[in-house]
Amino acid sequence: MRWRRLLTPVTYSCKLLGIHALAAFLPLELFRVYVVKICLIDETGAGDGALSVLASRWGLEHDENNLMALVLTPSHLELRKRDEPKLGGIFVDFVGGAMAHRRKFGGGRGEAVAKAVGIKGDYLPDVVDATAGLGRDAFVLASVGCRVRMLERNPVVAALLDDGLARGYADPEIGAWLQERLQLIHASSLTGLADITPRPQVVYLDPMFPHKQKSALVKKEMRVFQSLVGPDLDADGLLEPARLLATKRVVVKRPDYAPPLADVATTNAVVTKGHRFDIYSGTPE
Repeated sequence: MRWRRLLTPVTYSCKLLGIHALAAFLPLELFRVYVVKICLIDETGAGDGALSVLASRWGLEHDENNLMALVLTPSHLELRKRDEPKLGGIFVDFVGGAMAHRRKFGGGRGEAVAKAVGIKGDYLPDVVDATAGLGRDAFVLASVGCRVRMLERNPVVAALLDDGLARGYADPEIGAWLQERLQLIHASSLTGLADITPRPQVVYLDPMFPHKQKSALVKKEMRVFQSLVGPDLDADGLLEPARLLATKRVVVKRPDYAPPLADVATTNAVVTKGHRFDIYSGTPE
């Protein structure tokens, strides 16, 4: 098996663990989880062993010398690049900040990702986001009414997503609909896409793609994130299983300078400044 994120400063090995509580409808064999070495830091001062519990749950092993750190703060879980402290930490926040602003004042159904998945009138497709990352596009789709299942195989990223979801589920304003529409599945897209039931109408793919050399100093969040996960070296292998799984369409987000995924061209796309959303047909039931 090839894993899609290989250039990374952490050490991986495959280990079969349990099923995420929100994904109990999937077969156990889908849930291959990394054992990851990363620096674990507890800044809560609670002394309740919460970080040890978290590490055990996600298969994380403390490495004091690792440049990447997963930090439990009094308010949230965040990822830091220890050799560049000025970059700060990144964490998943569906309640406040940029996501709250995007939910309240963004384009809603008019956003490019919403147009790309085919939202129209009463049609709100069921979506599998097979490369969830920090969950932003998945959240946008959920906020306009789609049911979204997020797949994320990197356990550090999955832990960040899970932490963000827990805080989102507890929020009195968005918690009810968020819990109904947005779920996390900790699984590899390459294996998981073959067995997901029920089949979604849309599979969404946003694989990591190297930035142009000129834009190497991209915004701090992306620098920290890419230091952990690296590029998706086997992303081309996602397109075929995604098209077999989706009953309507597959949407692939690409930088404007990137070739089509797996070099499979399509004339159907939603184009924005700097990106395009390539659209491929799925496989009807």
